[in-house]
Amino acid sequence: MTSLDGRVAIITGAGRGIGREHALLFADEGAKVVVNDLGGANDGEGSDQTPAEEVAAEIRARGGEAIANADNVADWEGAQHLVNSAIEAFGDLDIVVNNAGILRDKSFHNMDAELFDPVIDVHLRGAFNVTQPAWKVMREQGYGRIVSTSSAAGIFGNFGQANYGAAKMGLVGFTNVLAVEGAKYDIKANAIAPLAKTRMTEDLLGGLGDKLNPELVSPLVTYLAHESCEPTGRVFSVGGGRVAEVFIAETVGYANTTDLTPEDLAANWATVTDREGYSVPSQIAEETALFLSALS
Repeated sequence: MTSLDGRVAIITGAGRGIGREHALLFADEGAKVVVNDLGGANDGEGSDQTPAEEVAAEIRARGGEAIANADNVADWEGAQHLVNSAIEAFGDLDIVVNNAGILRDKSFHNMDAELFDPVIDVHLRGAFNVTQPAWKVMREQGYGRIVSTSSAAGIFGNFGQANYGAAKMGLVGFTNVLAVEGAKYDIKANAIAPLAKTRMTEDLLGGLGDKLNPELVSPLVTYLAHESCEPTGRVFSVGGGRVAEVFIAETVGYANTTDLTPEDLAANWATVTDREGYSVPSQIAEETALFLSALS
């Protein structure tokens, strides 16, 4: 792996926390960075251009190239303007890092649409809004790298985060489809599930937070954004200097093609759930092949 010299990157939610560290490292590696941040509170309320402007100014002071952008990624027109701004400023677009996010935590029996919808809009719809116009550029040029920020809260579940978890697991499915559709255009799409101390998590992590510097997430994102990156359609857990792959697997399972009943399933449930010899399909065709093998 060399550097990101000459690459143009949009990083959303880059005014603070993990996104800020991505922007600084990308710039240090030679990328031209569009620092996007609405500058709102943790729950998405309000706006302030200052965080994005400060990060862009810091990059320029270090000898890099960056512009600030305060468009709201949850808004289709705003996201389109963000992509256009990157092309107008730097003439190209190679990398999108979907990092913007908000929190509106509440136990599920107390959750309503006012808590659910905005979280979906920023995390999941925001990733779509930015990536879709960027995708057209990448597809035309035959190159692109997309990194989306998922979370263990979506992959494994977390109390009080049905909205956040649904959005974050939605980004895993989003990533999987982009990886399949982008393969012949050299567009790689991956997701990360980071653990780091930021303003959104500092009240949750306690003493562990001291070991979870957000800058330790950015090396993985920088690798996944590089032209030498081979993985696509994958999910990686990252935090505190640890990096691990997370994957969805399928057991060999149990098949009864002539007389499958609830009672038959109950009697063979241990076979259904036996994790020995599991498979990790990379796309739906490979998963369908498991059925063909079992039913032949």
